[in-house]
Amino acid sequence: MQPIRFEPAALLPAKTMDIQQYMQALGQRARNASRAMARADSAAKNRALLAIADAIARDASRLKEINQKDLARARANGNDAAFIDRLTLSDKALQTMIEGLRQIAALPDPIGEITNVRVRPTGIQVGQMRVPLGVIGIIYESRPNVTIDAAALCLKSGNATILRGGSEAIESNTALAALIAEGLASAGLPGEAVQVVATPDRAAVGELITMTAHVDVIVPRGGKSLIERLMRDARVPMIKHLDGICHVYVDGRADPVKANAICDNAKTHRYGTCNTMETLLVDVAAQALLPELARTMRSRQVELRACERSYAVLEAAGIDGIKHAVEEDWSTEYLAPVLAVKIVDGLDAAIDHINHYGSHHTDAIVSEDYSATMRFLREVDSASVMVNASTRFADGFEYGLGAEIGISNDKLHARGPVGLEGLTSLKYVVFGHGEVRQ
Repeated sequence: MQPIRFEPAALLPAKTMDIQQYMQALGQRARNASRAMARADSAAKNRALLAIADAIARDASRLKEINQKDLARARANGNDAAFIDRLTLSDKALQTMIEGLRQIAALPDPIGEITNVRVRPTGIQVGQMRVPLGVIGIIYESRPNVTIDAAALCLKSGNATILRGGSEAIESNTALAALIAEGLASAGLPGEAVQVVATPDRAAVGELITMTAHVDVIVPRGGKSLIERLMRDARVPMIKHLDGICHVYVDGRADPVKANAICDNAKTHRYGTCNTMETLLVDVAAQALLPELARTMRSRQVELRACERSYAVLEAAGIDGIKHAVEEDWSTEYLAPVLAVKIVDGLDAAIDHINHYGSHHTDAIVSEDYSATMRFLREVDSASVMVNASTRFADGFEYGLGAEIGISNDKLHARGPVGLEGLTSLKYVVFGHGEVRQ
């Protein structure tokens, strides 16, 4: 493979009008392609997905070489370890892309499915048909895997997509875009179904999020500042989440072995992800477990920021690396080896804390008490709520969606990891036999 090169000199002039015209043209092409995608059959979409997977497997070594250019630039710019981790196309990351594409190809095609059909007294039959959203704009930073995940999910769900990746991953994204185009062409699908914005100019983002005539939904994947900007300026509806302030609550009837393994994984498996535990809540009845939990964290060099009660317990147990928590710690997404720790007075206090300070993303309880776990599931107001499992499972791939286009903590349309169904809508369909309304 000879990947498309990113040549700054070949990009559009950095003039607002030029960017506007370019983005409008991109949007019009996407709108035209969306009509073709809406009528594409499952076989063609699956052929494209499998062809992309095969192309990534074929060119894995070359993709890693290209990715090294992005990584070298990121390190030279002083980006932190979490940023570098998100940017890296490792063997595991590439294999996950390939598996995700193949999983999505194997999933049932939701488009055209008619459900909830019922006969009305007038004789008409009323049902609902699942249809694509249309054109989806995706804005993301430092995650080249999103290029594949987003393209695959949009493709299978019959949507066209406009991808605007960050300049820090431009080499990797451009190479992956070439493989997507190859896969679309091999299946006879329009290349404009997946378009990558070919300019790093931020004006392109401003244009994309206001193109209501051409774009139906925006999905942002990035840092808090990006999401805040889009929430402020966007006119196109969004599927998004702002923070990933995730909790694990260790109940008074928790299994110590499960608690230690779950908390360790939830915090230290990866620090820079939105489903990483940021606050550990421990029932006062389980505080005897806290020193061992803390020792595990300290063995991973995780800094602990403890409330007064948990500080006293940890200090008495001789645990080092503890700081006094301040109010801000309970509402901070660290994305780093830092963990807030608090002893709470039972299940009610834990739920109150999570619903007050959390970001409605992912929260877990460790407990052998069935009643407590069922209350936690019902009453914690988050997109994913877990019993005796690590918060790191809050992921479209792990949920069997093949991949995810993002995670939503909104309550309308889509919530939690957004897969194929989250990229579709329902419309009413009516079957008659010549009936007229009286």
